[in-house]
Amino acid sequence: MTGLVFAVVILAAALHAAWNALVKGGADKSAAMVAVVVGQGLFGAALLPFVPFPAAESWPYLAGSVVLHMLYQVFLMQSYRFGDLTQVYPIARGVAPLLVALTSAFILGVTFSSLEIAAVAMISIGIASVSLVRRGDGIVQGKAAILALITGCFIAAYSVTDGLGARQAGTALGYYGVLSALDAVIFAGLARIWKPGLLGRSIALKRTLFLGGGASFIAYALVVWAFTQAPIALVTALRETSIIFALMIGVFLLGERLSLAKVLSTALTLAGAVLLRVSRA
Repeated sequence: MTGLVFAVVILAAALHAAWNALVKGGADKSAAMVAVVVGQGLFGAALLPFVPFPAAESWPYLAGSVVLHMLYQVFLMQSYRFGDLTQVYPIARGVAPLLVALTSAFILGVTFSSLEIAAVAMISIGIASVSLVRRGDGIVQGKAAILALITGCFIAAYSVTDGLGARQAGTALGYYGVLSALDAVIFAGLARIWKPGLLGRSIALKRTLFLGGGASFIAYALVVWAFTQAPIALVTALRETSIIFALMIGVFLLGERLSLAKVLSTALTLAGAVLLRVSRA
């Protein structure tokens, strides 16, 4: 991984944590999530006239990715209904490197060193410990942890799909431009059917629509480009340094309680991601 790719993925991590904080910090989390998806679709549609159209070989990946992204967005919305940013985000983002590494090994035929196996173990322990974070009343946020874990499974699935799809497309930006536009149109339609009035409330959230949607679009556009420049598992792992940005935003901007468990769990998950990056350098 070159220094440029490394810096780009770190920037993507910070932007990703920022738009998640916008969703979590909003009073209407469902509307905020829809606003982000619609917003990134607007940016994607605006980009399409200036980039090549993805090659036909990538279209099956695009179709699968649209479904995976929608499921991810639905489960992320539900996760934030029940849990703090500093609980949901580390689980959802931390499980992805583990699953991508396993997929790479058993499906894509990638071999791993002892350091990489150690990194996967650290990430697994970090994720398990985050699920034990308690609220002030002492009740374990088990429902949020389970929903966040399922969200992480979809993150891993779309990461592998988009990594392979962008390589087949011949244009990372063209691939993601089409993906984000399709995702926005379909998700907005489903939102309108699912909850009448939800789409209207979402469009009214101008800051989330443009700032959150813009941050989300740029963040993942950078990641999709990085997928074409470096191994998917490496990029996915480095991207999850976003959990540190999420911890800082949750504590200092959203006023969430900072506990030793949150710090240790997040740090351990991050350490595993960093070790995975170093071991693949």
